[in-house]
Amino acid sequence: MATLLASIEPQAVSYPAERDTPSRKRAFSLSLVSALTLFAVAVHGYHPFAEDGGLYMAGVKRLLDPTLYPHATAFVLEPTRHSLFAPTVAGVVRLSHLSLPIVLLALHLVSIWATLFAAWMLASLCWTSRTARSGAVVLLACWLALPAAGTALMMMDPYATARSFSTPAMVLALVGALDMLGAAGTRQRGLLLWTVSVALAVAMHPLMAAYALSATLLLLSARWPKRTVNRWGTSTLAASAMALAACLQAHAKPETADYIRIAITRSYWFPAEWRWYELLGLAAPLAILFLFAWKKLGKTAKAEYTQVLDPHRALARMAIAVGATSCLVAFLFARAAADTHLVARLQPLRAFQIVYLVLILSLGARLGERVLQRNPWRWAATMFLLGGIMLGAGRTAFPNSNHLELPGIAPRNLWARAFLWVRDNTPKDALFALDADYINAPGEDAQCFRAIAQRSALADYSKDGGEASIAPELTAEWIASQAAQQHLSAPSTTDAERLFVLRPLGVSWIVLDAGASTRLDCPYRNAAVTVCRLR
Repeated sequence: MATLLASIEPQAVSYPAERDTPSRKRAFSLSLVSALTLFAVAVHGYHPFAEDGGLYMAGVKRLLDPTLYPHATAFVLEPTRHSLFAPTVAGVVRLSHLSLPIVLLALHLVSIWATLFAAWMLASLCWTSRTARSGAVVLLACWLALPAAGTALMMMDPYATARSFSTPAMVLALVGALDMLGAAGTRQRGLLLWTVSVALAVAMHPLMAAYALSATLLLLSARWPKRTVNRWGTSTLAASAMALAACLQAHAKPETADYIRIAITRSYWFPAEWRWYELLGLAAPLAILFLFAWKKLGKTAKAEYTQVLDPHRALARMAIAVGATSCLVAFLFARAAADTHLVARLQPLRAFQIVYLVLILSLGARLGERVLQRNPWRWAATMFLLGGIMLGAGRTAFPNSNHLELPGIAPRNLWARAFLWVRDNTPKDALFALDADYINAPGEDAQCFRAIAQRSALADYSKDGGEASIAPELTAEWIASQAAQQHLSAPSTTDAERLFVLRPLGVSWIVLDAGASTRLDCPYRNAAVTVCRLR
């Protein structure tokens, strides 16, 4: 890494032409991105069965072994309904004859590498100096786990999901859009890249693909040679998004009282319920990008960009249009008290992933070009400082788990150990109950029971609640599961009360906190968890 940083060009305000040959440029970019991929994983950690990673992996395991999860199967299959991610992962496992943990790690590395390389391609269209390009990609590697305001969304997660591949596809679609309005020789290549990238994003994550498609159309409008297209195109696209949201809200099906109970638990859907610093996470990026987009040009730059807006300014203006439009849609239609929550379910503020991407690349380019320049010590110190902050944040999020949960390494997390015991010592057709919000229990670190234990479980409050909020047909099952799993580990709850609510649902095993009072047959205990068989 130090050698790569030492080879970065000095500051170049006037953007002189690169002296390197094309092969040296290519070698540098590939080496830098590969090194930053390892750096990013080391900083942000790897937790393949935590959070949403566990949801997707349960679906993958079901595809690999259809005998798994015979109960509450709808919650296992829901993440696989509109995405080819799970079938793709299962297909790679079958074709490669590698274990699922090895394939997951490989796909995680590939997704980060692809995102960083796509970001390098995008930066190469926006800045001609190597210091700017390198700064853009280095800052992105440092901030891959940065949360986007209060959307419950990171730039990239520390595990593989459908969004792991829709994200690089989104960045490549932006590259393709810029190429389509570039030199004559790049237009066909840009169109092909844009088409393939959008198609890949749709296949992996249709919702994020829709936001990526909107962003590329706004980018084309912002950079079109004619000013009338710039103004009216952007306005028309923004107005169309508002009209579509109003139409969806007006024609949405009525919602049941039980479904509304689920919807209002997703506070990240409703910006009016966010904390002040989460709202600041919406306003501050737009304000910074406004400075980048409309800062006065010098005479030389004005002469160079009289007909077509330069790519970086076009990107910044596109990001502002995306962010402002999604904010308007969210504040007008994504309200907890609304009659219907269809627009809220589409989570329009997730489009801020694009806003944050452009912001990070823009800040990184200026950091590299104007501050770090060719001094390797500055680069190393900056990466150490920013990486250290993000490393600390990652350890705070998963304090009781291995920072890198790599294949073949025994888990440190006591809940994960108990889930592995369940996998190895209980029948496949067993149905488990856990406290409704077990995934947020102290020391649990959001480790997903189904993905690790490979056993069926009643729906939980957090992750399965998210699935039920997106798929209203799961409402009744989720409500019943919540009612049965409330306070299972509470000191006042007796075994008779547990049996009374769980037996009618077919539950055969139960996972309790280690401190829970019970006389059930409990063949496994550790300092955090007790696993018991229902009599």
